[in-house]
Amino acid sequence: MNPEFSTSTTAQVLRSLPKRYAKERRFRLLGLCAIVLTMLFLMVLLGTIFLKGWTAFQQTHIRLDVYFDPVRLDVKNLANANYGALVRDSMQRMFPDVEGRSNRLQLNRLISSGAAFTLQDMVTSSPEIIGTTRSLWLPADDEVDMLIKGHTPRDVPETIRRLSDQQLVWIDTLVEDGRLEKQFNGAFFRNGDSREPELAGVRGAITGSFYTLMVTLMLSFPIGVAAAVYLEEFAPKNIFTDLIEVNINNLAAIPSIIFGLLGLAVFLNFFGLPRSSSIVGGLVLTLMTLPTIIIASRASLKAVPPSIREAALGIGASKMQMILHHVLPLALPGMLTGTIIGMAQALGETAPLLMIGMVAFIVDVPQSLQDPATVLPVQIYLWADSPERAFIERTSAAIMVLLAALLIMNATAVYLRNRFERRW
Repeated sequence: MNPEFSTSTTAQVLRSLPKRYAKERRFRLLGLCAIVLTMLFLMVLLGTIFLKGWTAFQQTHIRLDVYFDPVRLDVKNLANANYGALVRDSMQRMFPDVEGRSNRLQLNRLISSGAAFTLQDMVTSSPEIIGTTRSLWLPADDEVDMLIKGHTPRDVPETIRRLSDQQLVWIDTLVEDGRLEKQFNGAFFRNGDSREPELAGVRGAITGSFYTLMVTLMLSFPIGVAAAVYLEEFAPKNIFTDLIEVNINNLAAIPSIIFGLLGLAVFLNFFGLPRSSSIVGGLVLTLMTLPTIIIASRASLKAVPPSIREAALGIGASKMQMILHHVLPLALPGMLTGTIIGMAQALGETAPLLMIGMVAFIVDVPQSLQDPATVLPVQIYLWADSPERAFIERTSAAIMVLLAALLIMNATAVYLRNRFERRW
């Protein structure tokens, strides 16, 4: 080699090194900035949701001395008794100077309409309390709740406030007397949906999500694993199986609302299954998650070394024994991880469930797979569309519950992968 040529080439390389190193540093800096920007956006999003939603886990209550008047409570007809009158009588006894129908209406609006149902449940379960006086903490109206939490300003003209000046005076009196305070909002987890924000809860949505995901898991996991085993271990390599593989990959990329249209046409219109029920929602989400589970299961089967198969066949095992006793157990952790990720995706879906009627206003908690139900994402959608200010914090709180469920499912998938994964 010519020494002069070698020296010239080396000199050119040395001159280009600073530029190459500078480009590398800029590229690394660009990647670091992208990560920092992503984390910043995530922190802003989660921080906004938390700041708007954490107050929903508290609810303002008013302490009333309720006299269960035997005159108003007919023992033979407790279900139709006027429990609202008991609440109004208690409020009137606390503020005996309030006169006039208009002022009394304003006073009674401080307490939630759900207080009457609370009294009804108490009397129905324990009729012996009739004729006694009990000191009870009952939920305040949502406007009072928003005022106490600081979401509603009080230093604005009365004409643009939902609460009058007189109501503010009564509220201040209750606070001074120790009869108004914020408590843990257990009703948020015990109740179903309601038109009144202070009574609305996520129990119905959580129950509907559980039933829907149970149906999805019971159908998608065995069908997906069986399809993956057949395609990977038994199916001949021809144009027919190639067409199936292409369709499975395409189905994984189809918009989810298409599966909702399919469920509307097949499960509701053709088979006549109950509308807005968990079983129909589970069937629709099964169709949506099957491609994800099949693809993940096939990847897990491919990750098993061929030597495992050859060793099993070499000691006399049949092909079915080789798959069931050796290959499938080794691929199962990856299959479970893919299944959990698919279920987490199904938990966050809204569009396909809207098409089958799960957007309906459901007050009662579903008791079976055929009862009308809703799910957490749809419940969030419904609350976000409500005009009341109190539903804004309920929406954010429901998002926090949904994110917690998704975090648990994804953490479970990571744990299973790290706990049972085999490296070859």
